[in-house]
Amino acid sequence: MAAATAHAGRPCDSRQPPSASTVQQALNLAERTHHALNASAAQVVVLARAGQDLSRYGLRYSHLGLAYRQANETGRPVWRVLHKLNQCGSDVAHLYRQGLAEFFMDDLWRFEAAWVKPSPEVQAHLLALLHDPTRTAQLHRQPYSMVSYAWGEKYQQSNQWAIETLAASMLPESDASPVTRLQAQTWLRSRGYQPSVLRIGALTRLGGRITAANVAFDDHPAEKRFSDRIETVTVDSVFSWLIRAGLAQQGVATQR
Repeated sequence: MAAATAHAGRPCDSRQPPSASTVQQALNLAERTHHALNASAAQVVVLARAGQDLSRYGLRYSHLGLAYRQANETGRPVWRVLHKLNQCGSDVAHLYRQGLAEFFMDDLWRFEAAWVKPSPEVQAHLLALLHDPTRTAQLHRQPYSMVSYAWGEKYQQSNQWAIETLAASMLPESDASPVTRLQAQTWLRSRGYQPSVLRIGALTRLGGRITAANVAFDDHPAEKRFSDRIETVTVDSVFSWLIRAGLAQQGVATQR
């Protein structure tokens, strides 16, 4: 598991240290979210933050993590977040375990948390996986594109890792036959998951590919790419699917 030094898709050398106000807002959001999660009686939630303004695509949140409750050394409940982060704007990414304060410290566009509380069955499967370092990393792939094709295997973006890992937790496996990304994606299709379709034109695609190492479109089927249809995993599509598929106990909860 990598050390918590990466940032969500932005070059590290272009970042300024967070202001005192930003740090305080992140800490306040983390504290309020901690209390709300404790009150929810959940053991695991699918947790999101708003790190970018994606309103042009009709999206509210940018980044998913799998948050779980555990006891600290004194027996008090704490929340940890396992999520995938792009390495300083490059084309690789790593997995991180962070506290809520670290999760919300990453230069947010809007200081707002959102989460979905999975069904008891999904929580139980996820919790078992999240405590197993081998299984949490099993479907992780370093090659990264922030708009990776939802049904592809060449790249893997952060939200894609999260939903594929959730799927893997629901599938039977053994040491001799670990779950693959293809099997996880097949399960997601069978349960009705539908990725978001982003309308991204050719000039925007070209500009993104030339100027950003963490953006690639060559994994998308040509007929979809050339019709400006980029199908990728988003927070909003995951939240909608969990509720629609009956895998969540309630709707989306938010905290500001």
